[in-house]
Amino acid sequence: MQYNSQREKLVLREYGRTIQDMVSYCLTITERERRQQCAEAIVGAMASMNPQLRHQPDYQRKLWDQLALMSGYKLDIDYPYDITRRDEADAHPAPLKYPMQRIRYRHYGHLLEAFMRKLQQLPDEAQRQALAGQLADAMKQDLYDFNRGALDEGKIRADIMAYTDGTVQLSDNFRFAQVTAGRVQEKSRKKKRK
Repeated sequence: MQYNSQREKLVLREYGRTIQDMVSYCLTITERERRQQCAEAIVGAMASMNPQLRHQPDYQRKLWDQLALMSGYKLDIDYPYDITRRDEADAHPAPLKYPMQRIRYRHYGHLLEAFMRKLQQLPDEAQRQALAGQLADAMKQDLYDFNRGALDEGKIRADIMAYTDGTVQLSDNFRFAQVTAGRVQEKSRKKKRK
């Protein structure tokens, strides 16, 4: 008796030992025409074992690729399709370069630093204060997401000063937006009654 652990390892388990043995037998056939007929019979058997493949595009091509893989690409027949080798299919693309940039405070991110540089260059003081207020609320959200215990409006004011080298300050009457349920809420505009 021979155990499966003593036999050669299966290449594709979904087809089982019988199909693997058929492929091994096909490799031993010397006549090319008989070997071609045997390979076509094996592909037919593989198709009947995996009927769900019929719903995929190019399922015949996939079956022939799997036959070539199970034979170790040693089967000398006329394939109806160009065979995709396993090493070509599994080749990984080259990794993308990640733009590494120095970020002063990582929890705020690179985009906020870019906005702070633009903020410094704005000539109009009213626009500068409006943008600084929006950035302060965004910083509050980032700080809340990073560490809820460190949520301090004084720290945000100090960070804006540090980013802009002291050229931009939030006005003393600036009110930060409230953070509720993890999100910064829009500031409510109170209507004046006459």
